[in-house]
Amino acid sequence: MPKSIFARLDRVLTRLPQAYPGPGGAVAVLKDGEVLVRHAWGFANAERRIAFTPRTLFRFCSITKQFTCALALDLHPDLSALDDDVLARLPRLVGAAPRAAHLAHNQSGLRDYWAVAMLLGSPVEAAFGDTEAARIVGDTRSLQFEPGTRFSYVNQNFRLLSDILQDRAGEAFTELLRRRVFDRVGMETAFLAADTSAMPDGTEGYEGAQTGGFRAAENAILWTGDAGLGASLDDMIAWERHVDATRDDPRSLYRRLSAPVAFADGSPAGYGFGLNRSVEFGRATTGHGGALRGWRSHRLYVPEARVSVVVMFNHLANAYAAAIDLLAAALNASASKPDARHATPAWTGAYLEPESGLSVRVDAGDPGTVRLRFGHSAQVLDLRPDGSAGGGGAPRLHRDEAGYLILSRQGDNTATRLTPLAPATLTTDVAGSYRCEELESELTVIDAGGALYGAFSGFLGRGRMELLEPVGDDVWVLPCPRALDHTPPGDWTLAFRRDVAGAPEGVSVGCWLARGLWYARAS
Repeated sequence: MPKSIFARLDRVLTRLPQAYPGPGGAVAVLKDGEVLVRHAWGFANAERRIAFTPRTLFRFCSITKQFTCALALDLHPDLSALDDDVLARLPRLVGAAPRAAHLAHNQSGLRDYWAVAMLLGSPVEAAFGDTEAARIVGDTRSLQFEPGTRFSYVNQNFRLLSDILQDRAGEAFTELLRRRVFDRVGMETAFLAADTSAMPDGTEGYEGAQTGGFRAAENAILWTGDAGLGASLDDMIAWERHVDATRDDPRSLYRRLSAPVAFADGSPAGYGFGLNRSVEFGRATTGHGGALRGWRSHRLYVPEARVSVVVMFNHLANAYAAAIDLLAAALNASASKPDARHATPAWTGAYLEPESGLSVRVDAGDPGTVRLRFGHSAQVLDLRPDGSAGGGGAPRLHRDEAGYLILSRQGDNTATRLTPLAPATLTTDVAGSYRCEELESELTVIDAGGALYGAFSGFLGRGRMELLEPVGDDVWVLPCPRALDHTPPGDWTLAFRRDVAGAPEGVSVGCWLARGLWYARAS
């Protein structure tokens, strides 16, 4: 191995604790199956002064999804064998049900249950376990889109798969994982950390920042195949070594997990079997991130270069960015920078995306960039010489021949003409109560001294009031700064509709994770 690669990695390692400050962390880099970096720093539990080591147990959260799919493929090479089981768990659904493969590829059309929980009034630190999950999933009556046609991230897709596998096998999901996956690949201490309130070795996840201090995060979710993996850095090194060692075997778990996936129309999908497919530094890459309040992780594998990267933070720093730093060092690559000479385009402003009913806000970012607010979180897009923004794996904004702004999200399999929003009139007559019969949820909008506030209520409780932000005429967003799991589902778009007399008759509510819900005016 050239000495230069170690020098580059050492430079990144030296600055990681300061670039991504927090109580502790651990990283690994492998090349050709050989471990180049196995490094941990700081504390797994700062109060008890427990050091963070390569054997510290950690919550890998959504990285679990690939292991759930690995188990599914191991037990049922043809996932269509599970299609009837999926249907049986959606007894109230009207219309075509998603198939098991749609679950594995996040093409089910279901609304994410943790996002829906916020519409049902869940407090942020509330308990969310089997009872709550079963009710939300079982009450599903409609889908966001026809299964197989679009991508949308849905955690319960993988909870459904793990429940089905467990019931089919007559064996606990945790034992199935251990026996058929973890033991086979050498993940000696990996287990199903279903209870998010504590880890058996005392490792804590932390909220906060270096400037204001850190505190132990509170979590009360009970999860399974969607995000329950507990493992150490050494366990993940074993997984990465197995991935590389079996890279040429078409029957291997990872080769099947990373096989090409398509939408119903034949378009290639950027997500499948619990893995993102992306391009990093010009090379095809598979991987996934994991996150919960207090925990951040990311893993990447570049088959062409035979490079793996694993990052673990027990705090809220950007694990993906740290993984990219390490990957760049391993590949001797660098990211392109935006061209600051490109002026902010005239098409910044507020829009409505007609298919989803969600608001789209585009404003100026740093020189050479714009900020797009539409999906799960804000995205920075680089401006291009042709007047567009984005490109590559990012969303793309561009004018069509008729002058309309087009939002293309290749990963979602969508490209739509955006509807410009008229300036907000800031009328307060939309204050009142609205009810969604499908969810048995209520939206309350209150005029509090000339400012509008809103909150959702349902069987999980009464959500806190949040100040509404006007986006356009009769379109507002209700912020969701905190949620049940790792980050909020994104701002809720409230698009009010008026009757022929001009009075508000209802409101369409949604975010990227849970959209297309109608709330009729109740009072």
